Amino acid sequence: MSSLSFLFNKNMISVNLNITAIGKQEQIQNTEQVKTTFKQATRMTQLTRRHFIKLSALGLGAAIVSSGLQGCSDDDDPITTRKVAFNHGIASGDPLNDRVIIWTRVTPIDDPDSAVTVSWEVASDEAFTNLLHNGSTETTSARDYTVKVDVQNLQPGTVYYYRFKTNGVTSATGKTKTLPQGSIDRVKLAVFSCANYPAGYFHVYGEAAKHSDLDAVVHLGDYFYEYGANGYATEDAETLGRTLPADNSGELLTLGDYRKRYALYRTDSDLQALHKGVPFIVVWDDHEVANDTWRDGAENHNESEGDFSQRKIQALQAYFEWMPIRPVQENDEETIYRSFQFGDLVDLHMLDTRIIGRVQQLDYGNYLDPATGSFNAPQFIADVSSTSRTLLGTEQLGWLQNTMLSSNAVWQVLGQQVLMGKMMIPAELIVQLANPDPGTTLALFAELAQIKGRILLGDPTVTDAERARVETVLPYNLDAWDGYAYEREVILATAKQANINLVTLAGDTHNAWGSELRDNNGDTVGVEFATASVSSPGLEEYLSLPPLPAVIRQTEQGLETLIDDLKYLNASQRGFLITTFTRSDAVAEWRFVSTVKSKLVSEDTSRRMTLKTQAGDNEHRLQPV
Repeated sequence: MSSLSFLFNKNMISVNLNITAIGKQEQIQNTEQVKTTFKQATRMTQLTRRHFIKLSALGLGAAIVSSGLQGCSDDDDPITTRKVAFNHGIASGDPLNDRVIIWTRVTPIDDPDSAVTVSWEVASDEAFTNLLHNGSTETTSARDYTVKVDVQNLQPGTVYYYRFKTNGVTSATGKTKTLPQGSIDRVKLAVFSCANYPAGYFHVYGEAAKHSDLDAVVHLGDYFYEYGANGYATEDAETLGRTLPADNSGELLTLGDYRKRYALYRTDSDLQALHKGVPFIVVWDDHEVANDTWRDGAENHNESEGDFSQRKIQALQAYFEWMPIRPVQENDEETIYRSFQFGDLVDLHMLDTRIIGRVQQLDYGNYLDPATGSFNAPQFIADVSSTSRTLLGTEQLGWLQNTMLSSNAVWQVLGQQVLMGKMMIPAELIVQLANPDPGTTLALFAELAQIKGRILLGDPTVTDAERARVETVLPYNLDAWDGYAYEREVILATAKQANINLVTLAGDTHNAWGSELRDNNGDTVGVEFATASVSSPGLEEYLSLPPLPAVIRQTEQGLETLIDDLKYLNASQRGFLITTFTRSDAVAEWRFVSTVKSKLVSEDTSRRMTLKTQAGDNEHRLQPV
């Protein structure tokens, strides 16, 4: 018997679960209550300050401050015969209106253990005739020969160029941009998630790099995958020439392992091109540590692999070394959630839904009675809607509420990892997906979608049993916000109270989704734009869909019909998202590549989709463009 077949007998639903009323408790009443809650919040993070003192001692997150011209250059360094290279490109990130992080890594070729002096230059022109910043620093193996400079005293909304030098070698020239200030008319962001090197080429990054008018890249995590050579989505790696190197072919467990995986990914020319041309605003997801990470563990971690907290600390050290990100506060590297203000138009709030506050994911199997096969529905409903089920944690949630309520931007955007839109699907499908058979699954999708379509059309011949089949629903993914309903309801209530134009950005699922965000009163409060993956396979693999456009589209339409709040789905392609914000609209444009399995690639313009939502629209609907 499949794990959830207890829900049904031959002809009718035996348990009717209604999850649509969960999480209404303690909705936010006013701004003062939010501020009080924020001030009194208890720390939920399990990455204790003791851990982060240890991380700080290792140099995690450290950046050299550059305040202007310092009167030194690479030409002043002692002339040596050392061989060095900039094999991993350059990058910029965490732009503010007066500063930006620039990054590189130098590779010592002939003497891998001694220090290397690296200098930087920042100019207002690509020829570096108007030099504004320079300086030099020493980097060593203690920080994996990475260099991170916080370039300050810059002008708002301005393009700058930067480069690094060492031992007579000059890096590529990078282009970056500070955030605008005051009244502005447009912000354009590119959104990415889930890049798996052995799974396919990073053509998606290359396509985005062709866009010269991006204000920033928002990367929502799974920048790499921690699996070994025989792990997830590696079956085509040898054919593609994207195998993991021998010294990094196992699962990542140590600081050295994580550093080498970053180094591998940063050799990719498409990723280097995008980093070179646009500043990144980043957060981590689970695979930067281990699959399905939560604050005390992960699905892809067991006792034989050592202490999880130690593994996590080392993973985060490598993250801060290799990513162009600054600590939110001086001497505080435990906080990655932060906000970016694009003038008066967009406030982008980047959230940590993985490491600081997330409690362990629920598992349907834990609600089964092994003796009888019965499902403890009341306990499941109580658990999934519990106020103690935190995804953000008390402190981060309080910070977000306070930040949202104090913002005056036209648009407030949540950059975070997992789907916030409700993905409630017929429980019968949950049963089938526990033991998927392609033919049976597709037939069931079609059958249930047909019933739902008849209901939507007001067909009077729909029977009670048929209605129960599609209205008895369960959350599709307990790793997403559906498994943490209370905190989602608090966020939606906050946005609703303040009449915010709310947009959430999501990744993680490897597919493109467009949803309306509806609270438990049935009011639509905002919209969600979720990006497809860079290379990781999606629903087409999970559902074993045949590579036939008609079948894939039928599956997409079936899910769009069955899931009330879902308005758009691409279930089979890799791509990225461009979001453009103006004073009147927020427009999402999903772009897809023809393949990640061949070096010959083009954009699949036939599958491009554009939807928008309007500022000031109390309905907060998604509309075609």
